[in-house]
Amino acid sequence: MPPKKHAPRTATAASSLTLPCGVTLPNRIAKAAMSEQLAAIDGSPSQKLTRLYSAWGRGGAGLLITGNVMIDRRAYVEPRNVTLEDDRHLEAVGNWARAGSREGSVMVMQINHPGRVAVGPLHRRPVGPSALRPQALGFNLRKPRELSLGDIAFLRRRYARTAELAVAAGFSGVQVHAAHGYLLSQFLSPVANERADSYGGSPENRRRLLLEVIADVRAAVGPEAVVSVKLNSADFQHGGLGEDESLDVALALEEAGIDLLEISGGNYEAPAMTGVVQDSTRAREAYFLRYAETLRARTTMPLMLTGGVRTRDFINDVLAQGAVDVIGLGRPFAVRPTIAADLLAGTSEPQALPRAPHIALPGATPINSYLQLAWHAANFRRIAAGKTQVRGPGAIRTLITAGSTVTARALTQF
Repeated sequence: MPPKKHAPRTATAASSLTLPCGVTLPNRIAKAAMSEQLAAIDGSPSQKLTRLYSAWGRGGAGLLITGNVMIDRRAYVEPRNVTLEDDRHLEAVGNWARAGSREGSVMVMQINHPGRVAVGPLHRRPVGPSALRPQALGFNLRKPRELSLGDIAFLRRRYARTAELAVAAGFSGVQVHAAHGYLLSQFLSPVANERADSYGGSPENRRRLLLEVIADVRAAVGPEAVVSVKLNSADFQHGGLGEDESLDVALALEEAGIDLLEISGGNYEAPAMTGVVQDSTRAREAYFLRYAETLRARTTMPLMLTGGVRTRDFINDVLAQGAVDVIGLGRPFAVRPTIAADLLAGTSEPQALPRAPHIALPGATPINSYLQLAWHAANFRRIAAGKTQVRGPGAIRTLITAGSTVTARALTQF
């Protein structure tokens, strides 16, 4: 375990935390980002999305991180992602921010570009650091176009503008998504990035764009807003970003002045973030704890651990030992919106909640990864409708419903 000097051993889930920018989280439980797919057709936050965050805001979490908000309407992670390019929907974005923060939670917007794994618009060719297809089934159907230097400069401006608008609307800051095989993660990965210019080749070049985006975002939002990053501990993919290089990226992000680093892992080819693929050396509860402990020995930067955390005792033990500063929960919030308050009161914990259905067949890993996402997305709609504890349908019904929903949304949005 890390030396005591890195965090007070008295920290618990109920302890507050003041980030370097000055924003204070009322407790150490965060709702991690989950893609809600509840935007209106025009890309604005819908009333369902606002009601969902109102429920989560009443649920006791110190930090609420939104699902993917797209910086460019020409590239979506999923149909019905919120898009924030300009101020045309700023009132609705402000309503969203206020809904989540009304009871004291800190609202942070996750901003993202999918790069080569964009699902739409279907008529557009995806883009990436290099013209290399991803290996994930379905995402390998379209060969991406390599981004030019002019394209990269444009995307840098888009990240900064989206961040600026988020803070102007009332969010406490943003989380730049650099994990899970999306655009910035692709630039970090030797598998996806074979560029021969200043953005490819060496580890320093491959992390250049991420560090430029962080500098641009900080300049846009100022010193008192939260600037967070979600980073893979590793890609869990042969030839991808490895742990040693990821640690170097994390330390560079600390030098760049970020306020909170969320640790995750995996991508569409190896979805470690869902628990379907896990680190074979992991002997404990959380998927990425060993990496967090290694990083903690080298940094005092606030760290957030997400993935596989399931018990109150584990949460308090890890926080007390100082390995991380914030514990992120995702799927438990999709089943019980009050899980943070329940944890803090000692009345319930994530391991007691219903789980997503699972297909126990050889080769079903990609299906189960998608099934988990679809099952929880169905529960978001139930929470938005006022349910306090929900349990979605079984595997077959979830897949049928999700397929018809995605098709309908694709036709209306794209």
